Amino acid sequence: MNYYPEGINFTDRKFATLNEIKSAIASGEIIEGKVLLCDKEHNLHIDLGIMSGIIPRCEGALGIEEETVRDIALISKVNKPVAFKIVAVRQDDYGNDYAVLSRRIVQLECMRDFISPLECGDIITARVTHLERFGAFIDIGAGINSLIPIDMLSVSRISHPRERVYIGQIIQTVLRKKEEHKMTFSLKELLGTWEENASMFSVGETVTGVVRSIETYGVFVELAPNLAGLAEPCKNLEPGQRVSVFIKSILPDKMKVKLVIVEAFDDFDSPAELSYFIDSGRISHWKYSPDNAIKLVETKF
Repeated sequence: MNYYPEGINFTDRKFATLNEIKSAIASGEIIEGKVLLCDKEHNLHIDLGIMSGIIPRCEGALGIEEETVRDIALISKVNKPVAFKIVAVRQDDYGNDYAVLSRRIVQLECMRDFISPLECGDIITARVTHLERFGAFIDIGAGINSLIPIDMLSVSRISHPRERVYIGQIIQTVLRKKEEHKMTFSLKELLGTWEENASMFSVGETVTGVVRSIETYGVFVELAPNLAGLAEPCKNLEPGQRVSVFIKSILPDKMKVKLVIVEAFDDFDSPAELSYFIDSGRISHWKYSPDNAIKLVETKF
């Protein structure tokens, strides 16, 4: 069974008959529905069509019952899709049928069958759920979150993850580090080596780039997420600003691209869809630097 990030293949499932509900219970089908309400007891309410469904607070997420996860994990799900199984049909005080749902069961199965067997170097599909200055939180399956630290989002340095990814974006990511209760993922190893990125540009071209940092000795301009060059100092620029740059030289042994800023534009960078050089399978070693480079930059999984 495939355990995808919540919302990646979302269809708001509705049931027309009680028999359909019973069939879903018997088969253990994983269903997705949009949360309409988080009540004062922090139970999640979902419309199933023929009847309403309720995910009790303790079944809303792994760690809620153990008090290792705060209730904000439930409150924040309103108007968002969640994965669940229907476990029973009961009647309320007015004699109306409602379905008892469990998201926790789906997450337990996802942990057992998909996430726990993952090894460092495995590439998976994830969904960006939240951004903080230190990194991007991602749903790696059934609403289970992990982190891509900011320095693992690309080789080109950024000041905030929103410069590289956006909330709701579906990305490929690689498992970088696995600990007992924590997994750390990375993106940069999938975005190409220095040579792969440099091969997209030629000396003498004028191309668009993004100002990433301004130093006293020059301006770093990003040409691609894993490739930046240095231009001579230029006044009245801001990080994130788009510029056109003339490519003066490309030096593989020093992993340097020398640029000349031609023109600055008023628009600022927003994250674009990513281009991958690797997007599936497993990698055990990734070397960013060219063979003849003075400095070795690599990742061993």
